[in-house]
Amino acid sequence: MPSAAMITTPKKSNKILMAGNKAIAEGAILAGCRYYFGYPITPQNEIPAHMAKRMPQVGGCFVQAESELAAINMVFGAAAVGVRCMTSSSSPGISLMQEGISYLAGAELPAVIVNICRGGPGLGNISGSQGDYFQATRGGGHGDYRTIVLGPASVQEMYDLTFAAFDLADYYRIPVMILADGVLGQMMEPVVLDPDRRSRSDLPEKNWALTGAKNRPPRVIKSLYMGEGELEEHNLRLDKKYRKIQSQEVRYEEYWVDDANLLLVAYGSSARISKAAVNMARKRGIALGLFRPISLYPFPSAALAARAVKIGRVLTVEMNTGQMIEDVRLAVNGSCQTFFYGRPGGGVFDHEEIFQYCLRLMGQA
Repeated sequence: MPSAAMITTPKKSNKILMAGNKAIAEGAILAGCRYYFGYPITPQNEIPAHMAKRMPQVGGCFVQAESELAAINMVFGAAAVGVRCMTSSSSPGISLMQEGISYLAGAELPAVIVNICRGGPGLGNISGSQGDYFQATRGGGHGDYRTIVLGPASVQEMYDLTFAAFDLADYYRIPVMILADGVLGQMMEPVVLDPDRRSRSDLPEKNWALTGAKNRPPRVIKSLYMGEGELEEHNLRLDKKYRKIQSQEVRYEEYWVDDANLLLVAYGSSARISKAAVNMARKRGIALGLFRPISLYPFPSAALAARAVKIGRVLTVEMNTGQMIEDVRLAVNGSCQTFFYGRPGGGVFDHEEIFQYCLRLMGQA
């Protein structure tokens, strides 16, 4: 039977038809985001457009920055005073933000960054793609740092995971990235809105925020450490935090895995298509299963390895030439056969295509 380890949908709520990009914006507003800074780029333009309308309605601030570089540094400034803030962009725009994201991580500032991926490299095209996995899960910028990366696979998850991202950012004092793609950003699905949802109760006090030092000692937020051994000590402390994240913040979904003969591993839009391929196979008595990472960092390595070693064959499905497969191979550590199927540059496969490839791997074509 299908099973899941993921965020559940609330029961008492309002369901409306909504596009993925707008769902992200509404999830952010529900989470208490009142400061949004961004710059337009397709296919995420609905996020700044929606925020431009909604921020004044909720007493917030919307700024269309002059560039992605300016936007991420505005996020740095807002995060430093302890408010919930966000920016969004698409692939090449996120590339321009990498220095600022590294600064946020180095200064331990909480913020949410949304990447609605398009085809690349370079300017590429405006089709949905998953070519930014390396950029997101390896930090992207300079230095030893990580960001929590969440990969939604539905419009509902665009809403839910954005809300969760703000809590994670505040709890760990870390930038959190929502990694989606142009397909999810543009598609419309029913979304259950939950106006009564509240943040987790164990969020730490922001006793580091720069709120003015009239009645307290001054505070310093920085990522520059020039003293002998200071930067090494700082990096080791960050690494300890990342290890805690790896042990406590893993999210994934399993679908028809108990008796599977071939396990598909996919995230985001690729997972939706792969799930349809699994359903097609099951109707024909063919035992396919799906493992869907929801947290791309931390990657659910242990859970995947436990399944893979029993099943013996794993097929990674991505809209690129092979990026997440490196994490899959690291997870299974040679315990089973690993295969890859992908299409890059905005190429989108369908479930029949995946199903036929699985048949060939299983020798049933």
